[in-house]
Order: sequence, then C-alpha cells, then structure tokens
Amino acid sequence: MTDSKTAAAIDSAAAEGRPAFIGYLPAGFPDKETSIAAAIELVRNGADVIEIGVPYSDPVMDGPVIQQATTEVLARGFRIAEVFEIVEAVTQATDAAVLVMTYYNIIDRMGPAEFARRLAEAGGAGAITPDLIPDEAEEWIAAVDAHGLDRVFLAAPTSTPQRLARIAEASRGFVYGVSLMGVTGAREAVSEAAERVVRGAKEAGAQRVCVGLGVSTRAHVEEIGAYADGVIVGTALVAALRDGGPQAVGRIAAELTGREI
Repeated sequence: MTDSKTAAAIDSAAAEGRPAFIGYLPAGFPDKETSIAAAIELVRNGADVIEIGVPYSDPVMDGPVIQQATTEVLARGFRIAEVFEIVEAVTQATDAAVLVMTYYNIIDRMGPAEFARRLAEAGGAGAITPDLIPDEAEEWIAAVDAHGLDRVFLAAPTSTPQRLARIAEASRGFVYGVSLMGVTGAREAVSEAAERVVRGAKEAGAQRVCVGLGVSTRAHVEEIGAYADGVIVGTALVAALRDGGPQAVGRIAAELTGREI
C-alpha cells in the first residue's frame, strides 16, 4: 500500500488489468468553470489522474495547441489563485488524483512552502515540474514532503542511468517518461524511445512510470499500456475542449480508454 494518492490511482488501474489514464487540461481554459466541467467529464469517462496545467508566459515544453490555449488564458487576466480553486472543485466532485503541472518559476515566485500548502489545502495530490531536476529541487522536495504531496520528475530518452536513478529516487507518485525529445502535440506514431525510457527508469528503481508526449489515439494507449503504468494525454483533449467543450472532452476520453458513452 502507499499513502500517495497518485500512486494509489495508478495501482488501482493496474489491479483492473489496465494502464492508468492521465488527462491534461490547462487551468482556466477557456474559462474557469468550463475547465472544471471538462476535468469532471474526463473522470466520468475513465481518467484516473488529472493534470491541471498552470498557464505560463514561456511554455518551452508545450506544443502549439496547448500554447494557444494558455496564451488565451493569460490574456484574459489569469490569476494563480484560480489553479487552487480549480483543483479544489475537481477533487470535491471526483475521486481522481489531481496534480498540477507547472514550470518551477511559478512555484519559486510564490515560495515552495506556500505553494505546497495551498495545493494541499485544495486537495491536490502533488505536482509535476517539467523544468526542475532533482539536483536543484531540495527546497521543493522539503515543501511537498511537509504536506504529503507527490512530486513528479521527468525522465527523457537522453537521461543517463545515473540520472534515472536520481529521478527515480526523488519522484513520488510516478516518474513521467517523456517519449520523445521536443514539445507536446499529437503525433501519428509513438516514439520507439518510449519503451526504452520506461525500461531504463524501472531498472533504475522507479516503481511506476507513465508515458506522455504524442499520445492521441486508442492504438497509442494500447501500445504504451503494454509496458507503462500509465498513459498521459494532453493535446488531443485540449483540442477537443477548444472545438467542442466539456462534452467533446468526455467523448475523446471514452474513446481513448475504450469505454462506451
């Protein structure tokens, strides 16, 4: 057993013989209430873990669909407090583990201890910090540990065995396996590097590895689910929200998870 809410959600999916489905949506897109409704639809249609992305002015890892969405959110006067309000609303309405995904500058500006406190008070499970490496995360690790939150670090195809061991040791909840070098976005095929990243992270001691970047079809989910503990989908969901609202997000989630609506 684990006291990590994210790990518990992944383990629950594994007990059902399937990979966990992790869905990403930007906080406040296209507005706060709609983003909450979309996240709830995701859970209703099979998502085990929700990632709420924090809009940022220089999203170096995000592809064009997510960049456009977050640009719109920032343009309307987004406040960081909205993230915690959204997390609280989704955790109160669902049983999913709710993580925030944020560039570390946002945490650093607020202060790691304050950010972790507010996230925990909102019912959040933890945070994914794509631009933070464990070697520079001492203050953040202390802050999340103080509040029992998960901390998710990224493992890439270029990560050395030594780096993977450090990532595995520092992560709590799961290790985020990046399936390719580059920005997020839907792709025709899953990078062959994905399985290599998962294998390397597991050999380095990671208990759970979930794969993201480029996942957009049911075939991708099945392929990755054969070797990873969870499958992370973002761009396909954000595009559905943009084009068809929360109901479209639910339809795509049901399709990706193999559920009937």
